[in-house]
Amino acid sequence: MNNIIGLIVASIYILVIFLTSKLFEKKGKEVTRKYIHIMLSNIWFISMAFFDNFIIAAILPMLFVIINSLSYKFNLIKIMEREDKKEGIGTVYYAISLTVLSLVTFYINKPILALPGILIMGYGDGLAAVIGQKVKSKSFNILGSTKSIAGSATMLIVSLIISILIFSFIGIEYLILKAFLIAIIATILEAISVKGLDNITVPLIITVIVANII
Repeated sequence: MNNIIGLIVASIYILVIFLTSKLFEKKGKEVTRKYIHIMLSNIWFISMAFFDNFIIAAILPMLFVIINSLSYKFNLIKIMEREDKKEGIGTVYYAISLTVLSLVTFYINKPILALPGILIMGYGDGLAAVIGQKVKSKSFNILGSTKSIAGSATMLIVSLIISILIFSFIGIEYLILKAFLIAIIATILEAISVKGLDNITVPLIITVIVANII
């Protein structure tokens, strides 16, 4: 029964995100996109609270792999899509990451392993993009992708805060050192991953690292 309730709660939460995203439209499409990007990462809390079956935990992410792919191709959900298709299929990668992590971490009954990577993908990358555009700073180019000092600094700080909070909750040794390690690696991954690939590299690689250091 909890699994069914979880699907209902998660579906309602996603609907609320898209409805409330309308409030950000005046601030520009990119801010609206990043609001959705950030808030969707919180769905992992719902997953951990309700799901105990890895297949059911992966149902919604798998569904959104299909929905986001169709939206990218046919521009079905305009609020999510970049006008420049050359920017990549980041929304699809996002759903793929959640699908993979749902299948793996719920199968081994350790979904908390994925929490740092997913929240860093959501909050770190999301806020880095918004602040990077709002705050004037020097930019640099890596593998054809332009990043800003302000954006990368935001990614580092947010990743560090998230890691410290989660590691404090779990209770691990050398907490600060390990949190810095995660934050630095996440920032590097975000900087070198082009065309939305950070939505795969950050959550998956960070989860693997977390699994090996806690």
